Amino acid sequence: MVDDVMVAPGGAGLSQVERVVDVFVAPSKTFTDILRSTSWWLPFLIAAMVTLGSTFAMDHKIGFDSIAEQSIQQSSTSSDQMSQLTPDARARQMHIISLSMKYASYFGFVLILMFTAILSLLNWASFNFGMGAKTTFGQNFAVCLYAGLPRMLVAVLNIIFVYTGVNTENFNLNNPVGTNLGYYLTDSPVWLRTALSFFDVFGLWTLALMIIGTSIIARKTKAQAAIVVVGWWVLGLLLSTAMAAVRG
Repeated sequence: MVDDVMVAPGGAGLSQVERVVDVFVAPSKTFTDILRSTSWWLPFLIAAMVTLGSTFAMDHKIGFDSIAEQSIQQSSTSSDQMSQLTPDARARQMHIISLSMKYASYFGFVLILMFTAILSLLNWASFNFGMGAKTTFGQNFAVCLYAGLPRMLVAVLNIIFVYTGVNTENFNLNNPVGTNLGYYLTDSPVWLRTALSFFDVFGLWTLALMIIGTSIIARKTKAQAAIVVVGWWVLGLLLSTAMAAVRG
C-alpha cells in the first residue's frame, strides 16, 4: 500500500512559479500540490513561449523552404517521389510542404494541448479502470503538462543552436537537437532513427516525472505507475517506428 499523500486542507499551497521550480528540484511537492489544485496555466504558457521562440528562430535563421528541402532529402521514399515530378509540380509540392511545416510549428502550442489531452485521457482510464484509482482528468492533465517541462529545454537549446549556426545545413525538424541516440545516426534507416529518438535525455526525464506524478495522484506505488506510463511510452515508440518504416 501507498501512504496517503498529505495535503493541507484549505491551505494556500504552492504558487505556479513554485510548482515550476519544484518540478526540477523537488517534483513530489509539485505533484502533491496538484491534489489541491489542478491549475496548469504557467507550464502551458512556458511551453507556448519556447515553442514560438524556437519556430521564430527556425523561420528567420534557416527558413522553412530550406527545412522542407532538407526533410525531403532525409527520407529516401520522399526523395524518390519528388524526383519523379516535373520541376513545376515539384516546386508547388515543396511550397505546400514548407507552408504546412511553418503553420504546424507556429501553432505547435495547440498540438501540445491536443497531445496532452489524449495522453491524460489514456492515463486517467488506465489508472481508474485498470487499477481502481480515483484520479480526475484534470489531475492527469496537470501532471502531464508539469512533467513535460524538461522537454521544453530541447526548444531552448534549439533556439541557441539555430542562432549560433549549429547544424543548420542538415537540420531535422523532428529531431533538431542531439539529446538522443537517433540524432547521430544520420545514415541509418528512418525507422531506426525514429526508435532511438525516444531515448532522449529530456524525454526520459519527463517519463520519470510522469511516473512520480501519476503515482501521487493515483496513490499507487511508482512500480504500478510505471506499468501504465512506460506501457503507453512503449506503444508510442512502436507505432512511431512502424509509421516511419512505412514512410521510409
